[in-house]
Amino acid sequence: MTDSSPNMARIVSLDQFRGYTVLGMFLVNFVGSFAAVRAVWPLLCHYNTYCSYADTIMPQFFFAVGFAYRLTFLRRHARAGGRAAYLHVVQRNLGLLLLAFVVYHLDGVYSSWHELRQLGIGGFLQRSFQRELFQTLTHIALASLWIAPVIAARPAWRVAFAIFSAVAFHLLSEAGYYTWVMERPGIDGGPLGFLAWTVPLLTGTLAYDVVATAGSRTPRKLLLLALLLMAVGYGLSCVNRLTEPNVLPAAGDWRLALVEPPFVPPTRPVNIWTMSQRAGSVSYMTFSAGFSLALYALFVLACDQGSLQIGLLRTLGTNALAGYLLHELVNNAIRPLVPEDSPLLYVLLAFGLSLGICYLFLRHLEKHRLFLRL
Repeated sequence: MTDSSPNMARIVSLDQFRGYTVLGMFLVNFVGSFAAVRAVWPLLCHYNTYCSYADTIMPQFFFAVGFAYRLTFLRRHARAGGRAAYLHVVQRNLGLLLLAFVVYHLDGVYSSWHELRQLGIGGFLQRSFQRELFQTLTHIALASLWIAPVIAARPAWRVAFAIFSAVAFHLLSEAGYYTWVMERPGIDGGPLGFLAWTVPLLTGTLAYDVVATAGSRTPRKLLLLALLLMAVGYGLSCVNRLTEPNVLPAAGDWRLALVEPPFVPPTRPVNIWTMSQRAGSVSYMTFSAGFSLALYALFVLACDQGSLQIGLLRTLGTNALAGYLLHELVNNAIRPLVPEDSPLLYVLLAFGLSLGICYLFLRHLEKHRLFLRL
């Protein structure tokens, strides 16, 4: 925790984008499990069979982290030198891993010392490191360490590294990892998911480059790159039609080769090419990286080239880590009062209460210039 206010030179669009992402996280994490919401607004829920609105939130965090990662690394490198900059990266992300361990904990409950001894080291590692630990903070830390060798490199090297990481993850998935993650079931790509999360993370670093150099052309360049990534992601998802258990018809309308677009539930069996946050599929990561980029381009247009700045988003965006840690504590206090079959209006009122409490805490921290940093 630090008592220093955010730098006055902060990029407004990034804070507003990050605040929007935190607000989206608050929403989907609270309402996504309720039957009334699934019936009326299904896109607010996770399904692991296509890309819903809820599935766009986590990649936006990685995009924002990548943007800020390159910005702060280059500043520190210029000010203190390469050794100090890389040492800070390692220290920060090891600290984030420790925090993730405390927040998420390990799998497994051991009822006796005898049971623990019987498992042995191999059994303990297999049982304890399957699922719970590998969520957002862990993946951010591991992916940030993974891309450290190229964080200061030219765009071509970072693009190549993203492609290498995505291909490596897909090949491992083809070799059986996909089945392992889906059957456990895993979370957010499982222990090796950081390889796939490299895609939105490095996309954020590329967005920083554009913002730093393109001037008035920034939104246009960001949108063009976003459209390219979304098209590639959707194109990869269409390989589903060529992969078992799906079989492409021998002849007929070319549209038979296409799967449903993002945000539309599938009508065919899913497989390794399907957009899935649980699987961490390359198609999902690529499309969602592009979607994050397109959304951020709108914030650049509205906030950096315009004058839009929403107080709620500023408060959430400048203290995103505190919001992430706080919102589940608040939700856990309110959810017992909201049955799973509650009517939609009651669910929304409960969410409003949760959001209000989170905002009050974060606004208090902001007023007192307290910002949670690692």
